[in-house]
Amino acid sequence: MKSKIAYLVFLILIPLTFITAQEKEQETSFPSPVGYVNDFEGVFTTEQIEELEKLITDFENETGNEIAVITIDNIGNYTDFAQYSLDLSSKWGIGKADKNNGLSIVFSKTLRKIRINTGIGTQEVISDEFCLKLINDYFVPNFIEGKYFEGTKTALLILFEAWK
Repeated sequence: MKSKIAYLVFLILIPLTFITAQEKEQETSFPSPVGYVNDFEGVFTTEQIEELEKLITDFENETGNEIAVITIDNIGNYTDFAQYSLDLSSKWGIGKADKNNGLSIVFSKTLRKIRINTGIGTQEVISDEFCLKLINDYFVPNFIEGKYFEGTKTALLILFEAWK
């Protein structure tokens, strides 16, 4: 009897979870991607965007792995930056679907938040611990000094070496 009740609760909760996520996505309008570097917050100069775009393009041409850098100044109706970042990355479909080899770096100067999201195929090489080390050792120290380009470029170069 207990298992039947648990099963019924499970059947009721799954659709509710889906509806809640779907409603949240409908309430929040995600920006459309404009390239590998999507500077919606305006933290990079045009020249810096071009340099980062070239680095990422060359890396993708060499490895097939896709990376998106996204800066945002708000998370719409979301209350959790990590969930917003994950949903945005998922909506954009970063990486090849058959390889699930995408990685996104989402950060906000305004919100003082950063997150690195990895596809399942990426996680075989780039672990959560590695991403946390990139954030703590390269992004945060540079961001504290207002060096968003330097922190992003340095972290990307280290990421490229690890993910070849």
